[in-house]
Amino acid sequence: MLAIFWQFLKLGCVSFGGPAAHIGYFQRHFIQKLGWIPQDRFASTLALCQLLPGPTSSQLGFALGYQRGGLWGAIAAFVGFTLPSFLLMLGLALAGSAWTHQPAALAIVTGLKLFALVVVADAVLSMSKQFCRQQSTLIIAVVSAAILWLVPSFISQVGVLIMAALLGAVLLKAEPREQPLPLTINWPFMVAFGALLLLLPLLSLSGSAAIFADFYQAGSLVFGGGHVVLPLLQDSLPDSLSNSTFLTGYGAAQAMPGPMFSMASFLGAELYSAAPVVGAVVATFGIFLPGFLLVLALQNSWQALADRPSLAGAIRGINAAVVGLLLSALYYPVFTSSINSGGASALAAAALGLLALRTLRCPILLLIPAFMLLGFWL
Repeated sequence: MLAIFWQFLKLGCVSFGGPAAHIGYFQRHFIQKLGWIPQDRFASTLALCQLLPGPTSSQLGFALGYQRGGLWGAIAAFVGFTLPSFLLMLGLALAGSAWTHQPAALAIVTGLKLFALVVVADAVLSMSKQFCRQQSTLIIAVVSAAILWLVPSFISQVGVLIMAALLGAVLLKAEPREQPLPLTINWPFMVAFGALLLLLPLLSLSGSAAIFADFYQAGSLVFGGGHVVLPLLQDSLPDSLSNSTFLTGYGAAQAMPGPMFSMASFLGAELYSAAPVVGAVVATFGIFLPGFLLVLALQNSWQALADRPSLAGAIRGINAAVVGLLLSALYYPVFTSSINSGGASALAAAALGLLALRTLRCPILLLIPAFMLLGFWL
């Protein structure tokens, strides 16, 4: 277990660049360098993680740890890969009261919020090209965004995802396979996932338990990558968390190594100020747990899932709706919180224009300090 923890900890300290980059790090380190599992097993595990809701790269790391050392190996892999970003985001939250009212801190926050606008816009552009290639999927995305602009709430987001899944199952289903593979489910983990998803909203929870419930709900519905957690969390968390604080955490998470879901550590600490470390741990555990339960329940079933026409169509519909969720979040809270002056409008227009032309391709470690400096100028 210590060997698994150490290997993932090393990657957690240097894995900048988001989920796609993380997958590349895993492939080079665990397949090419260490030879932990065969390439075909790695590919099938990645395919499963891409089918399921949750953070793809973290689920992949969890599954690799499981295949190497069982359940304790999976836990060691998760803790090792997530620990560096968890500590950095927790440290940012703990330092909040000491630095947030300083002029330099306000400038940095201004820059990070503007950076969040560019990041989300880039995610909308790239995901729309990937998931909205047909007219029907484009319509699903646009209608989803319109509904969420008209009725912005977490319930609306859940309803949009369900609607998209049903439409996709009917309109976007794939050609059936002559002899579909049997679906193998580890039912205890699947029952645990479903029970928590259905029962937690029905309970009157407070304190850290309420934080766990909110982050578990969001983690259960995140299709399409870490950026999608933005709209889901923004509408499900209490009003005591300001948009400025929320976007500061989101922007800072882009600069951290490891999973972007580590923004939950920052948000949990902010929400549970009486015991910020407890809040950070509970929120982080809550947002990652649903994806891990699904991996444990379905780890040998990726091809069987992909072979079911209606399910494949439902996934296509959900992915299209996810683009709509991000498009709605691009306006509120991202645009409305980051654009508050003529200078910010000009910078955002220039950055978005470069994005549209696909010329803004600087490394993220250069973009973060650049936008911080722009915050000082603004």
